[in-house]
Amino acid sequence: MPVIPIDRIQVTPELDAWLRETRRYLHMNPELSLQETNTARFVAGHLRELGIEHRTGVGGDGRSLFMSREALAAAGVEPGPTTGGTGVVALIHGRRPGKTVLLRADMDALPIEEQNDVPYRSTRPGVMHACGHDVHTTILLGVAEVLNGLRDEFDGTVKLMFQPAEEGPGGAAAMIHDGVLDDPPVDAAIALHVGVDCDPGQIAVSPGPATAAADTVKIEVTGRGGHAAAPHNAVDSVVVAAHILIALQTIVSREVNPLESAVVTFGALHSGSANNVIPQTAVLEGTVRTYSAAVRDHIERRIAEIASGVASAMRAEATTTYLRGYPPMYNDPTVTEIVRSAAAEVLGAENVLDRTPLMAGEDMAFIAERVPTCMFGLGVRNTERGIIYPPHHPRFDADEDALAVGVKTMVAAALRFLGS
Repeated sequence: MPVIPIDRIQVTPELDAWLRETRRYLHMNPELSLQETNTARFVAGHLRELGIEHRTGVGGDGRSLFMSREALAAAGVEPGPTTGGTGVVALIHGRRPGKTVLLRADMDALPIEEQNDVPYRSTRPGVMHACGHDVHTTILLGVAEVLNGLRDEFDGTVKLMFQPAEEGPGGAAAMIHDGVLDDPPVDAAIALHVGVDCDPGQIAVSPGPATAAADTVKIEVTGRGGHAAAPHNAVDSVVVAAHILIALQTIVSREVNPLESAVVTFGALHSGSANNVIPQTAVLEGTVRTYSAAVRDHIERRIAEIASGVASAMRAEATTTYLRGYPPMYNDPTVTEIVRSAAAEVLGAENVLDRTPLMAGEDMAFIAERVPTCMFGLGVRNTERGIIYPPHHPRFDADEDALAVGVKTMVAAALRFLGS
């Protein structure tokens, strides 16, 4: 049981107003992955005001990122001057030594043009907090304030991880490289992610698979260009790519155990520039999502084999590049039960829902590979106000009533873990 009774965990009206104001400020001033300099400065400034011990510039110079600088460039990510070094780590020490729990929030936005007509609309063209990281960061700052006021009443240490570059580059890996799980060593980690599958006052959480491994695949087909009116004198790379695309869909339907889960999706096919020219090359780009290591290995191998085989049969060549992304993330049963029981006490058991696994990728998985971890879903839906669009949508938004819910749930879960 937690050292501090649940009814001592309060979000005052003043703090609630500050949370709403802060979330809107961050939403209006989004920053892309590896460019979160102003957001990190804002976070550090508030921690300084609270008198909380913290360290800035965490995440290295880019060499410790999950993605190489070459891969970042290929993905269209433009690193800022402090590449990979915008992470902030804070420590709140309790009255006596004990266990250490890490609480994490990601800070980066997405290259999306916001379509919401709201007073706090993004002020930066083509950049938007479309995944709710502004909410995550705001909640963790609120958690910092509440726990800092209770530090003389619990044992152990709370480590706060404000992380850059979740949207692709893998900022969690960079922060691990820079020691976020050390000094003091982390015993467990907890994070949340907003979603429109439930309402404010509700969370969703379950043990086991939470998010999938997210890999990237590129297949370059080389044929022989020619005139569209004389296809017999050419090897049509577009037709070959189309056959490869269809053949690859049989991997999941015919080679993966129906009781397993996997997704193979190709979202881009690039080729040609004129309607009367057979192009020399065609390029397929897609993503693979899996939970099982064995299924992941099988799909990686079979994509290359099928692409090469189909191309060869049609007098062409296919070169496959397969890049492994974030690993799958699993919610530890023990930590998940701690989160579930704490949330039930704060919100009522009827408001703690079962969460189904997602095929989305999440770099909290790097943390979960190393320490017992739980990520839960925080409801931000409001159908009356039209807050129904999922993350990564240009009209994504969040009901700000969820801010206080997130703060109280994370504080309760952290205290319950430290007192367990």
